[in-house]
Amino acid sequence: MEFEFEGRTEKEAIDKAAEELGLEKDDFDVEILETQKQGLFKKGFVRIRVHTGNTQFSAARSSVAADNDDSGKRSFVSKTVFGEPEPQGDFEEKMTAFTSGIIERMGYPGRISVLFREKNKLGLKIDSSHSSILIGKKGKNLDALQLLLNIYAGRLGREDVRIILDTENYRIRREESLVRLAYNVAEKVRESRGSILLEPMNPFDRWLIHTTLNDINDVETKSEGEGLYKQVRVFYRGFR
Repeated sequence: MEFEFEGRTEKEAIDKAAEELGLEKDDFDVEILETQKQGLFKKGFVRIRVHTGNTQFSAARSSVAADNDDSGKRSFVSKTVFGEPEPQGDFEEKMTAFTSGIIERMGYPGRISVLFREKNKLGLKIDSSHSSILIGKKGKNLDALQLLLNIYAGRLGREDVRIILDTENYRIRREESLVRLAYNVAEKVRESRGSILLEPMNPFDRWLIHTTLNDINDVETKSEGEGLYKQVRVFYRGFR
């Protein structure tokens, strides 16, 4: 489900979302739709869209509550992985086996290991000689695989755990590339005093652009378009 909230700052909008939905901040994804810096004659505000996953957010809350059940059947230990890449427990074993099965049926086999473990988040890593194909253009193949894994996790009754899939450190390299892009585009916008519309991006990539430029006083950002892959417009403050 999706919900929209506004606040004077990004933190205020996220806090409002968490309070009204009754969720922890790690239980939902945040997409920044629009930011407006505070000026002499206008108040600053941030408008966000909250994504609560593929199921009702109440179901996610039930899953979190179930983790505290004395039976311990759905417990999930939060810890960082260093030297523990092998799957631990039934859930991780099923997730790694499912991932391995998908890429093998695609014709691009590889080894699946656990990259990290955090509260309500599990990172999986693919080691394969076909990594470039599995990543795809702008990471779209990797995003599609990650979506399938999150759907499967939900079918296992773990809607409360977000699965992050990576290979060849693509996620980190992509973030660094987007941060550089954001600053370069901001500089061009400041020189032209106009606007630049970026290529369609997934919610996380758009969030990264928004947050990177949020502290630049004379530059603003706004998401445009419909569907999952929207575009971010970067514009000089006062330009319309």
